[in-house]
Amino acid sequence: MLPASIRIELADPVATALFAEDVALALKQGDCLCLSGELGAGKSTFARALIRAIADDPELDVPSPTFTLMQCYQLRLPVAHLDLYRIGSPDELDELGLDDALAEGAALIEWPEKALERLPEDRIMMRFDGLGDSRTVTIAAPTAFRARLERSRAARAFLLQAGLGMAARRYLQGDASSRSYETIRLSGRDTVILMNAPHQPDGPPIRDGLPYSRIAHLAEDVVAFVAIANWLRAEGLAAPEILAEDLDQGFLLVEHLGAGNFLDDEGRPDPDHYRVAIDCLALLHSKDPPRTLSVSGRQHSVPAYDHRAMQIEVELLTDWYLPWRRGGPVPDSERESYLDVWRTLFARLDNAETSIVLRDYHSPNLIWREDRSGLDRLGIIDFQDAMIGPSAYDVASLCQDARVTIPQVLADDLLDHYVQTRSRHNPEFDEEMFREAYAIMAAQRAAKILGIFVRLKQRDGKSGYLVHLPRIEAYIAASLAHPVLQPLRFWFAKAGIGQSES
Repeated sequence: MLPASIRIELADPVATALFAEDVALALKQGDCLCLSGELGAGKSTFARALIRAIADDPELDVPSPTFTLMQCYQLRLPVAHLDLYRIGSPDELDELGLDDALAEGAALIEWPEKALERLPEDRIMMRFDGLGDSRTVTIAAPTAFRARLERSRAARAFLLQAGLGMAARRYLQGDASSRSYETIRLSGRDTVILMNAPHQPDGPPIRDGLPYSRIAHLAEDVVAFVAIANWLRAEGLAAPEILAEDLDQGFLLVEHLGAGNFLDDEGRPDPDHYRVAIDCLALLHSKDPPRTLSVSGRQHSVPAYDHRAMQIEVELLTDWYLPWRRGGPVPDSERESYLDVWRTLFARLDNAETSIVLRDYHSPNLIWREDRSGLDRLGIIDFQDAMIGPSAYDVASLCQDARVTIPQVLADDLLDHYVQTRSRHNPEFDEEMFREAYAIMAAQRAAKILGIFVRLKQRDGKSGYLVHLPRIEAYIAASLAHPVLQPLRFWFAKAGIGQSES
């Protein structure tokens, strides 16, 4: 059964180029995009615009593959551009290496009719009709691609409403979540960021009929991001301004805080930058945390970082990391003894100081702005999962940065600087209790991240995060040195982890 088709009218070459950008942002590895139509119908114009959009290079030379048959582009999504008009037999596809190209990236195929029987069954068919400037594109595609394309075109419609319908859309490296980001550029306007975050839970129900995201209090829509961004800005921190929003569809247009690297030129931690980041936390933790925030007539209740949320996170270690490391499941008795230790530790946090917890306060989400002064030098992003919990959590997140190794000497200096700053401004600040909470939350975060990074590999096919595991293992081993974590240290030693990796 052929998939249902959709028709799109393109008024002129500019509309064709914009549509090519929309398709480029919907393409993913394995997509086989077949372009049909008579000579002059616009297939090559579309293919050239799509490849240039993926390359983010409007001047990229994209020659027709009429004589070479296939032209390959090693881009952020590798693209193979084929023209089958001159092939003598469909068998020539084997020699061209289409299967290898699709395993690595996407393929654009002009004149697919020459070898239709040899092309993937889940191919995407686009037929271009019309001469001159205007043309019609008829698309027959699998449901998954149609959904991605419809989402991309909805983003274009959102930009149109914001006065940016003619802007260039370019892929921007995102995070480990299902959210995606784009830079939006239009001549004469500042570059801005499009956040594409459709409402959805993180996975199926796993406990009490709730998905992981609901138990761990992860944001399932963009309302939380808008609420926390507005609050942070009001408190004097450099979170992005919200320029346009569609809360129902999950689109936000936000200020581009800049591209300054928080790390130094060699990708190492810059002590001065990290110290400013600590100063931002010290300011943040001096504020009363917000309980409820208003967003466009809606109310966002900032959740508490409760014991259930903390527990579901540390369970990621026994659910994902440890089975992956051992090659088999964790026995129920071992798992229960692990959770018993954590329940005791979580109870000790009941008297710890609480504040807003941004949750992912580390180098990938911090932007250094050299042209600014004071705390405004630090741009802060990725805080939609914020909760109210132990203030030590974000300090641990920064001092044990998951993406870059923080030397212990620097981590100790940053922690001391935080304690001194808080003590200077608050005589009631309890240093001993804070350092205990720091040790507990550092170990809790490390256990969670070990599980998340393995889950990203096994569940989501994102293997690149495994390179960070040795660093996280070393962090958790360092945290276990605190006396309060002695029971957990014994459990880890018995489990055979957290020792040799340190």
